[in-house]
Amino acid sequence: MKMMKVIWFLLGLCLLSGCGRLNSMNNNATSPAPVVIGQDGPADQPASESSSHAAAETAGIPAKPERISVKVKGIYMSAYVAGTPAMMDAIIEEIDRTEINALVIDLKDDFGRIVCSMDSPTVTELEAVRVYISDMEGMMKKLKEHNIYTIARIPAFRDSWLGERKPEWCIHNADGTLFTDRDGNTWANPYRQEVWDYLAEISIEAGKLGFDEIQFDYVRFCTEKRMDHVVFDDSDVKGRSRTDIICEFMEYQYSILKAEGLFVSADVFGAIINSDVNADAVGQLYGDMAQYLDYISPMIYPSHYANGNFGIEYPDTEPYRTVMAALSESRKELYFVAQNGGHIAEVRPWLQDFTATWLTNHIPYTGAEVRAQIQAVYDAGYDEWLLWDASCNYEWEGLLSPAAADEETGQVAQSRAALTETTFAPPETEETEETAGLKTAGDYTE
Repeated sequence: MKMMKVIWFLLGLCLLSGCGRLNSMNNNATSPAPVVIGQDGPADQPASESSSHAAAETAGIPAKPERISVKVKGIYMSAYVAGTPAMMDAIIEEIDRTEINALVIDLKDDFGRIVCSMDSPTVTELEAVRVYISDMEGMMKKLKEHNIYTIARIPAFRDSWLGERKPEWCIHNADGTLFTDRDGNTWANPYRQEVWDYLAEISIEAGKLGFDEIQFDYVRFCTEKRMDHVVFDDSDVKGRSRTDIICEFMEYQYSILKAEGLFVSADVFGAIINSDVNADAVGQLYGDMAQYLDYISPMIYPSHYANGNFGIEYPDTEPYRTVMAALSESRKELYFVAQNGGHIAEVRPWLQDFTATWLTNHIPYTGAEVRAQIQAVYDAGYDEWLLWDASCNYEWEGLLSPAAADEETGQVAQSRAALTETTFAPPETEETEETAGLKTAGDYTE
């Protein structure tokens, strides 16, 4: 009964927003590192965008593609799988019979390599191409034939290839050596304009290849302890904090890519929601970043929360409660940001479709656990989601058919419309048992 009260309370809040080979695949995908969280405006284009598009055509100026938003229900696809026709055909077959309508595909891998041929001067100069997808044009054509929305995943600042080809663009230790993380990867320097322009160049080319959206991952600083030895040149920093520069980077990319007709999204740690400590270390401010994105995707995998977080003994074993609690924090933080007016990104969380075998207290993630997380997204007042499995072996039985998904969407809309309008205000009274478990706090480790 207490859980139902929490669910209906959060549903009311929605109105505030307008509401062998497998190893090879894993080596070319960002498997969800066990980041442990310790105990301590709509994206739809405004009407003026369509009229501006028409005005440009009337004046004889080449108009950029019109941005048409989609309510995304998507999955991640590694470059290896995307570049293997038989595997890709099997994925498309599953997509056709389920509610999935979008793919997040690696365009730049986690080591800095571009996964297909690309007409980019800087990519050519860096010799950054390592072909996994040999027929990108044919693949994109097939995806469009199946009405699949395409998102180009571009890891931003973790980039080992830049460390080899442009070390001056990367982070250095105080002794002048290149910084490397525990896996030996170098990281691009977020304070360097050349890095921003390189990523914008890749993103623009992604649009030319037919992608609908750019999704930046690793839009952050490395969070390992060894970062204590890193120094940044004052001439690059210019007095800006880590959170300052990440927000400036997103604003820069958003202004360029939106003008190119692309949607822009970014992956962020779930730990940064309502946590200044985590935000300062990572460089990600949830509410601030949401002002320069169409979609923000917090990675709220239940396996990545420490025992006891949200008042849940073992978060990985309770996917519904964990996702619900994380998204309630998201809604509260973005509510306060929205009070200042202006644009706020749609929230499109990453959900867990893998079993966290490294945890002592874990459960197998089957279709039931995947569905429980999806239900939590809807019950928290959000509509979009993405599923992550580095090996791309998804629990398809947890997904609905297109017809059943349409029916569910209608039911969710009716239940929300029936609620009385509410406003959110932080409780001034003493914390209750029901709300105590919905707080986040504190440190994290990688």
